[in-house]
Amino acid sequence: MNSKSLITGFVDRKKNKHIGSSVQQFKKEMKRQEMTKSELAERMQTSRSSINRLLDPSQPSNLKTLIGAARSIGKHLQLCIT
Repeated sequence: MNSKSLITGFVDRKKNKHIGSSVQQFKKEMKRQEMTKSELAERMQTSRSSINRLLDPSQPSNLKTLIGAARSIGKHLQLCIT
């Protein structure tokens, strides 16, 4: 299993609308909000290097980190097992 399969997507909390299913979608949402990696790191109370790992599809991330990152951009993580 590759690490991309671990990231299932984000849901807009206000509209309950699925907005993506990859690290690229996470980056797209950050860009839409004009949020820098440094700002995300500050919101998550972590380092910029941790954010770089989070946004690297070759690096695995645990659910706690993904949930925190999603909350930091105003979304929540939706996990689906198929």
